[in-house]
Amino acid sequence: ALTQIANRRAFDEFLDKAWTARNQTPLTLILCDIDYFKLYNDNYGHQAGDACLQQVAQALQKAVKRQPDLVARYGGEEFAVVLPNTTLVGAQYVARAIQTAVRELEIEHCLSTVSNYLTVSLGIATVTLTVNDSYQALIAAADQGLYQAKSDGRACFAIGYLDKS
Repeated sequence: ALTQIANRRAFDEFLDKAWTARNQTPLTLILCDIDYFKLYNDNYGHQAGDACLQQVAQALQKAVKRQPDLVARYGGEEFAVVLPNTTLVGAQYVARAIQTAVRELEIEHCLSTVSNYLTVSLGIATVTLTVNDSYQALIAAADQGLYQAKSDGRACFAIGYLDKS
C-alpha cells in the first residue's frame, strides 16, 4: 500500500508464471536496492524514508515502460523488476533507465558516500535456456549481481550468473 506497486506475494506469483511460460525465451530479473537507506532513514526520519520509498517506486514504474513487465517491492528498501522476453542487453538498458530516473529525483542524501543524492545499486540476471531449476535460481543470481554492485562501490549495476552445475 505504501509504494502503490506490487507486493512480494504478487512478485512471487508473477515470477513463477513467467518462469513456467518462458518457453526458451529470455526472462530477466533486476533487483534494485537503495544505497545507504538505513543512514537515510536514521538521518531524515521514517516519514521521509516512506516518502523516499514512494518516490523511488514511482521512478521505477516510469523507467520500466513495457506492459508485460512487473515492478514490485521486494522488501524493505529493495525492489524487483521482472522483464519477460528481455535479453541481458535489454536489461542493461532498463537498469540505466532506472538509475537515471532515480538520479533525476534529486533526493538529498548527505550521508551517502557515493553521491549527494540518493542512488541505487542493481543486480541483473537473465535465463534463456530451459533449466531444471526453479525461479529461485534466477533470484539468487540477481542477488549475486546486487552484492557485486555494492562491492564495486554502489550506484551501479552488475550481472549475476545462474550456476550451470
